[in-house]
Amino acid sequence: MRIRDYRPSDAPVLADLYARSVRGIGPRFYTPEQVAAWAAQAPTVERVREAYGDGRVALVAVDAADRPVAFSDVETDGHINFLYCAPEAAGRGVMSALVDVLEARARALNHPRLHVEASEAARPFFLRRGFTLLGRQDLRIGDVPIHNYAMEKWLKPPKTGTAPAQS
Repeated sequence: MRIRDYRPSDAPVLADLYARSVRGIGPRFYTPEQVAAWAAQAPTVERVREAYGDGRVALVAVDAADRPVAFSDVETDGHINFLYCAPEAAGRGVMSALVDVLEARARALNHPRLHVEASEAARPFFLRRGFTLLGRQDLRIGDVPIHNYAMEKWLKPPKTGTAPAQS
């Protein structure tokens, strides 16, 4: 497994990987209705290309045959938008390797902090990586209630008067 920059030709695989990840990992943490609503929010190929063409850092973990098995990004404001792993690659250190590179790139770009809306599945992962839990966010996808967690990690000390939240 290696980490490389996103290529526009990755978009169809990443759009599919998003939905497979939600359907394969989500049921351990969310109801069938929540998983279905979340999976229905999978980005289209065009949306992946549009998002990943906006200047953000976009990374893909690939297998020995250069097939994507996970992907993530960090937007220009330090927001991690996507972090998805193929179910068959889960638990193999792929996400840790991917986020290691993502954090290194964010530091190199001088981002003071990273922030994310983490799923129930991703929350423990981010906590182990030094992110602080800011709070649970209850939301709806259509008429289906679901939740995630606002989290952040300071990469350099916050400016005076901007203290990191305490969990």
